[in-house]
Amino acid sequence: MESDPHLLVEDDRFTALFLLGADDRAEDVENADAELRLPDGTRWSATFMTLREIAAVMDRWKRTGEAAGGAFFQCPDLVVVPTGGVAAMTTAFRAIVDEGGPEGVLPRLED
Repeated sequence: MESDPHLLVEDDRFTALFLLGADDRAEDVENADAELRLPDGTRWSATFMTLREIAAVMDRWKRTGEAAGGAFFQCPDLVVVPTGGVAAMTTAFRAIVDEGGPEGVLPRLED
């Protein structure tokens, strides 16, 4: 039986839905897409990555030729976290909400 790639984290101020890869573990994943859902019904997109994961992607792109051979890294909804894991990513979502909310920080998802 395959595991569910979706991991739901509920906080008193938001709900976060993380999409994990087949080999990802919640405790140390370093690259995950997530959706922040606020009580008002708005949804916001985030791609969480560690600096180490960004470096690994850029190194891979040097070999594959993507992004001008790894000359740059761009991601419109990027949130860099200091350590891997859904816990660190959830902490970042809490900070975003506590510091005024996701507007201007994360792209809003349309309904």
